[in-house]
Amino acid sequence: MRIDIITLFPEMFDGPFNHSIIKRSIDKNLVEIHLHDLRNYSLKKHKSVDDYAFGGGAGMVMMIEPIDKCIEKLKSERDYNEIIYLSPDGELLGQPMANKLSLCENLILLCGHYKGVDERIREYLITKEISIGNYVLSGGELAAAVLTDSIIRLIPGVLGDETSALSDSFQDNLISPPVYTRPREYKGWQVPDVLLSGNEKEIQEWKLEQSFERTKQKRPEIFKAKMKMNSLNKEYLTCTRKKRNYQK
Repeated sequence: MRIDIITLFPEMFDGPFNHSIIKRSIDKNLVEIHLHDLRNYSLKKHKSVDDYAFGGGAGMVMMIEPIDKCIEKLKSERDYNEIIYLSPDGELLGQPMANKLSLCENLILLCGHYKGVDERIREYLITKEISIGNYVLSGGELAAAVLTDSIIRLIPGVLGDETSALSDSFQDNLISPPVYTRPREYKGWQVPDVLLSGNEKEIQEWKLEQSFERTKQKRPEIFKAKMKMNSLNKEYLTCTRKKRNYQK
């Protein structure tokens, strides 16, 4: 996979992209990330890429010409599955979207700034708008880093355990069950006996039960929506009927 990021501040990606899973995926040639400084596409004397808004109003607006020139150059070199604008009013990022984007070969991410971009960019150049939450950031760089991480970790070979990403929260529309490791007992706090039983069937039933209960408690809006699905409702009822008195 190749991800091209158009930004005013490429140095902001030094931290997230030069460590941990993303760096390993780059080193293993599983992904390419290319940063493009938008100011290099400005024809203005001081390399400015913003201007006042027509009609007045506070704040500056990112101009169409530098962004169009950058995207045009990239598209002349390869085909892109999506040209994405990180925007607070875009479609909310969720696991299904990350799953779908992880199957793409080439993506462009545009990081906004100031009061946003010239609307014609959104009308004619962008194919998808994504938000990472219902709040406003100073710029799209942090959102682009979040989106990039959520996509790359799903690419086969990136994680050490190929099945790890499949058991993440939201992959099955439920929050993941609690996890424990050594020591078995700490300050009197115990690991549930079922996890040490070696009984795989009981362990999986316990994990499913915990996922249901945690989703119900922590994310009731997700639980309520998913309970409308008949298959999940039946699964939950079966799980609760089989509920055992496990030590917690």
